Amino acid sequence: MTYTTSNSASEMVQAFRKLDVDQQLALFWFVYKEMGKSVTPAAPNASTVSPEIAQGLFNQVAELSHDEQLQLQRDLASNKNTFITREYGALSDTTKLLFWYYLAQGMDQNVIVPFPSDYQMTEEANNLFGQIKGLDFGEQITFFRNIVAPMGVDPNAVEHDPETGL
Repeated sequence: MTYTTSNSASEMVQAFRKLDVDQQLALFWFVYKEMGKSVTPAAPNASTVSPEIAQGLFNQVAELSHDEQLQLQRDLASNKNTFITREYGALSDTTKLLFWYYLAQGMDQNVIVPFPSDYQMTEEANNLFGQIKGLDFGEQITFFRNIVAPMGVDPNAVEHDPETGL
């Protein structure tokens, strides 16, 4: 897969990847809370999105315990080779974006592990959050697509993992 980014967007993607996994997930949550009404709903109308597939994967996650849901999100962000991260890795980039939107909605509805109310982002994550808010709509969508695209595991790009049996 190839990803097209501007220099500033590329620097922001690199800054995002330097955050630890929990800070990445927190940043996603804060972005959803602040801008979810305008940024993420654009995904369902994109030409490559498969709402049924994103919903199906979300339904699998919703069946897990809250601890397992959190671990799955961490596994996606850290590219751990599991059955569900492989399913995710096979999705189109826009469908991945929609899947994360569904997760955020599920958190709002307490179907997915809720975000801790007392969680504090690091200074680096807060700075990146401010930069994201400064992007125009198209740049925000591109940034998020570039973040979610490499998450998970592309099942066609990995060798057999003896630890997981996948």
